[in-house]
Amino acid sequence: MPYVKRDEQGLITTIKLEAGEGLEEVPSSSPELLDFMRRMGLEQSTLQQSDMRLVRVLEDLIDLLIDRDVIRFTDLPLPAQEKLMERRSMRQSLGALDLLGGANETI
Repeated sequence: MPYVKRDEQGLITTIKLEAGEGLEEVPSSSPELLDFMRRMGLEQSTLQQSDMRLVRVLEDLIDLLIDRDVIRFTDLPLPAQEKLMERRSMRQSLGALDLLGGANETI
């Protein structure tokens, strides 16, 4: 989840991905956070949002194929392994960021 810093009026002034002094954790779906991101030009276009959801699906598909012993992680080219490990690390550090649209949805 993202962390925000607020001004004296309680308005968001800063967004960070890591906890820190003076930062407050907010849900990534918070309307206030989304409005701040829109105003700062940080919102994603529809195509970018679709790309991110597809990336998540592909990551999950690769994990499923590995879990079912259809492929081995080491069968993938080294650059692909590195990118997947980087994404896994980012997903873990971001916590439960829900890119698929709902925690109760199934693929």
